[in-house]
Parts: sequence; structure tokens; C-alpha cells
Amino acid sequence: MIPYKSSWMDDELELFRKSARRFVQEEFVPAEPRWREQHRPDAEAWTTAGATGFLLTDVPEEYGGGGGTFSHETVFMEELAGAGVNFGSSVHSIVAHYILSYGTEAQKRDWLPRMARGEMVSAIGMTEPAAGSDLQGLQTSARRQGECYVINGSKTFITNGWHAGIVSLACKTDPSMPGAKGISLIIVETKDLPGFRVGRSLEKVGMHAQDTCELFFDDVRVPASNLLGPVEGRGFYQMMEQLPYERLTVAVSAVAVMERAVEITTKYAKERRLFGKTLFDLQNTRFKLAECATEAHIGRVFLDSCIERLMAGTLDTHTASMAKYWLTDKQCQIVDECVQLHGGYGYMAEYPIARMWADSRVQRIYAGANEVMKELVARGL
Repeated sequence: MIPYKSSWMDDELELFRKSARRFVQEEFVPAEPRWREQHRPDAEAWTTAGATGFLLTDVPEEYGGGGGTFSHETVFMEELAGAGVNFGSSVHSIVAHYILSYGTEAQKRDWLPRMARGEMVSAIGMTEPAAGSDLQGLQTSARRQGECYVINGSKTFITNGWHAGIVSLACKTDPSMPGAKGISLIIVETKDLPGFRVGRSLEKVGMHAQDTCELFFDDVRVPASNLLGPVEGRGFYQMMEQLPYERLTVAVSAVAVMERAVEITTKYAKERRLFGKTLFDLQNTRFKLAECATEAHIGRVFLDSCIERLMAGTLDTHTASMAKYWLTDKQCQIVDECVQLHGGYGYMAEYPIARMWADSRVQRIYAGANEVMKELVARGL
């Protein structure tokens, strides 16, 4: 077979991938079992990633970033996903792009360099106990009081919540406005902030090393200058504009996991012996792996097209929704087939395929449930 090479890859990115793979394998993989036990990465993992240039790789150098493109983000996300490491750098990058797109020059020069160094970990405060995919139903309020906003409410399922030093918080700044019209994004710096509290680390089915918490805001006061954008009430539209970026990060990890699942299952099938021959000698095994490899390759080609469009500024919500729902559906199907081919070993947590199976399921839920993605696709027909 002639190996397929993504059209957006070049020699510089190949070198970057080698560095990223070495970094992940040497710095993150040995620590991952401990991260699963404590339900979050070590704080030092963030500063180490920042010091070696793997945070905010597609943010301009003038703001402390790597000065690259989304292709650099893709490479690092693929290496994390392929190694089975749950690390919230993609969420970190999403917050950076909110600031980059809507922040003032002062905000960008203040927050982005610290985020790039890993000194300030970021989180997105959107989901609430009663508001998930339907962001218009959120209840967290931010009331203007002089030169401050007074924030009250709570958020749940927040990636990077434990370590978060900065939160891009979606809240109602005008409760009299219906639906999405009164929502704004306010940046909250959490260090030593009165009224801010991090709740328990949530016990999840998978992604045990991922930092996921509840956040509480009780009369939290933040400067009015922390509003993203020139006026209140633009938060919902800002989130909608940035969702293609967020959903494509989910799609990137989906394809990387598919490819890794096929790779490790093929290796297992060629080594595992039963009935006097290898598992791979059985026609059913070969056919199942052929199907999985084909669908993973189709997913890769579709993803590459989306990556090129994002970098060209032409990736629309319609196509990003297609990518997010279809690729995560395929991820779960392929990983499940690979678990089946592993037999009983596929259900043992010590095997990567078992952890992959548990980690994959949430991909169809977060960043907008796949049912919502299909509705968005349908609206564009």
C-alpha cells in the first residue's frame, strides 16, 4: 500500500509531529495512570507543555503563541488522541480564539501570553445543569454594577475546571431579553476570587484523566472591562461563530482514535492465536478490519477537507456539524468493532482499546449533541 498523506501536511509539520509524539510519549504517557487516579492532569503538565511550545500553536507570536495554523493544533491533538491521553489543550485553544477574535488589544496582550506559557489554564463556562446543547436556556446572570459585573450561577461538565485560572463565561447580562439575545461572554480570572468555587471532580464513564468539574459563582465581582466584545448581548453569536473551530477539534480526535483503533486491533489479530491459527486468518476478522480501515480512511479524507477549509476561512457551520456528528458516530462504531475483535481482553481496562471505547462515547454528546448537529445540517439543506 502507498501511505496516504494529508494534503495540508508538509516537511515542517512532519518535524513538528515527531517532536509532539516524543513529548507526549515521554512527558504525558507515563503520568497518565496517575492522572486517571486523581481525575486531572498535574498542574505542571500545563507549564511543561507551554514551555515546549505545544500550547496555542495557532495563535500569533505577538500574543505569545506559536504563530502556526490549525494544522499545528491538529498534529498535537492527534498525538494526544493516538496515545490515549486526555488533556484539555483543545479547550484551552478554543478559549484563546474567543479572546483573539473578540478581545481588545489589551485583553489579548494580557491573557494570551500567560495561556501560551501554561501559567493560566482556561475553561469554557457554557453548560449548566438545565442548559446543555440548548444554550438559550442558561440561567447564570451577570448584573452590571458600576465598573463591575456581579455574577451568580453555576456551570457543570466543565473541562479544565479544576485548574482553570481563566473562564470564558456565558451568562445573561439582560434577563429581560428572550432566548439568546441577552447572553454575553465575560472573562473571569479565578485566582483568589471571592465567591468563586470549584466543585467536585465528576466521576465519568470514561476520560478519567480529564479535568471535569462543577463551577459556582456567588456574587462574584469581575471588572466590566472583562466583557468580550464592544457591547453586551453578543455572546450567543460569538459562540456560534466559533463553534466550527470547536467541533472540528472533536472531529480531529475522532479520526485519530479510529486510525489508532484499527492499528492496534490489526496488530492484536495477527498475534492472537486460536483454533490453531491467528485471529487474522479468520475471514470474519479480515472483513471487519477491512470495513473499519475503509471507513477510517473516508473519515480522514473528509476531515482533511474540513481542515483545509477552516484554514482558508470557508468552513461553515453546516459542514462542521456534518463532520462532528458523522465522524464521532463512526469513531464509536469502529472502536466497538475493535473491542469485539479483542474478545474478553477488549473489556479489560489495562488494554488501550477498552479505555478508548469508554473515552469515545462522550464525543457524540459534548460540543453539541449529535442530534443537534443533524438538525443544523438539515437547516442548511
